[in-house]
Amino acid sequence: MRLNQIVRIHLTTKKWGATKQQYVPKHSPVLEGDIKRLEDFLISKPNIVVLTGAGISTESGIPDYRSEGVGLYARTNHKPIQHMEFVRSANVRQRYWARNFVGWPTFSATEPNQTHHALARFEREARLQAVVTQNVDRLHTKAGSRNVIELHGSGYVVKCLSCDYRIDRHEFQDILNALNPEFREAPDMVRPDGDVEIPVEYVSNFRIPPCPQCGGDLKPEIVFFGDNVPRQRVECITKMIYNSDGLLVLGSSLLVYSGYRIILQTKDLQLPLAIVNIGETRADHLADLKLSAKCGDVIPKLFNFKK
Repeated sequence: MRLNQIVRIHLTTKKWGATKQQYVPKHSPVLEGDIKRLEDFLISKPNIVVLTGAGISTESGIPDYRSEGVGLYARTNHKPIQHMEFVRSANVRQRYWARNFVGWPTFSATEPNQTHHALARFEREARLQAVVTQNVDRLHTKAGSRNVIELHGSGYVVKCLSCDYRIDRHEFQDILNALNPEFREAPDMVRPDGDVEIPVEYVSNFRIPPCPQCGGDLKPEIVFFGDNVPRQRVECITKMIYNSDGLLVLGSSLLVYSGYRIILQTKDLQLPLAIVNIGETRADHLADLKLSAKCGDVIPKLFNFKK
């Protein structure tokens, strides 16, 4: 299955903890009546599947790409990496890992927000079946959700492109640290807009280890733009939707087809669909209920949730 995926792995600045709301697009206050409508929609659907996108992680300080004025497309010259570029070019892999290495410490320290915690609570209360996330940040797991399917993989695992070797991303960071000691003395490479700016000489000298099992190339376990979502993962999601009583979309414009096809399956089964997202989505015309709102203004208030 072809995936038009945006890889969101260049990450935060040291200032994000104080200014993380700067990556949330402009939005209107949510009406209490709308929250009640969503609660009424959910209360009779304990097997609902929740599909989450970048819009829930912006409230933790991780910018998305497309949001007007605040997304990385609007603020930087960053372009998503293509899967085949990474596979074919040693220079592309070197530049990717140099940027990823610089951004990793702050990205991996990002904490879940109230929406993530609310969804974990709903799972414990048997109010939802599972969370399918388009994000690679592991924030749902950090918040305590157990039944999570990472549609586009995770930035927390590194794998070999040629064999079954896998390594935890934190362990891989230690290896990169040992191979690239000069980066410890490098200037601050994370810009205030969240992008990573690395001098050419640093990139050209950045060292990446080969796979210790077969000597192959290592890649984060993320579905890059132009790659395919693993078939087993797709089949698992398909089965969950089939056994669900509806779908709730949170913080996604649904422009990426791998997410939108879940909407199509839901409607093919004539199951109800609710969406909470700032601004329009690709599936607004299919939604039984749509709230144009910030997820953090809505989800934590459902079912008298308090963190």
